[in-house]
Amino acid sequence: MSERFPFRLQAMSSEGSTIPDGEKWSEDSGVEWSEEARRAKRPHTGRKVIIVDDDRDTRALLQFILEQEGYVVSQAPSGLRLISLLHVDRPDLILLDVMMSWINGFELCRAIKSNPAFRGIPICFISARSDPSSLKEGIACGAADYFVKPLDVDNLVKRVSQLTSVH
Repeated sequence: MSERFPFRLQAMSSEGSTIPDGEKWSEDSGVEWSEEARRAKRPHTGRKVIIVDDDRDTRALLQFILEQEGYVVSQAPSGLRLISLLHVDRPDLILLDVMMSWINGFELCRAIKSNPAFRGIPICFISARSDPSSLKEGIACGAADYFVKPLDVDNLVKRVSQLTSVH
């Protein structure tokens, strides 16, 4: 936890999700926010981030965090949805879960990095998989970084800032 973000993001199963599809995460979804966190929203940076995770709560919480930092954020519940979003509005960064249905994050990262139109977009993994082989595979398939849940939100925000500044 930090002063700016008074919570830690835990890995959750899809069964633990409490937000119906299509609804935005809200402050009454089970996380308590400090007044400082509610008021701390920064102006838009114009930088775009897509969050790809099959867990709605994780996507919504990360979206809230990044919007507080001024990012324009889109969500994709699957790799298929990410592919369609990439063709509509190119992001400056992709936050990608490893364990998803249809295609896992490693395979999706390889596919993105093999496409000349998208290979320059930095990808950061966000995953509950913390074994050394997963971290190694994440970097080997082209990711710029790999964050393990529970996420250190301050470090994630700092890294997002670094990667989108260069991009």
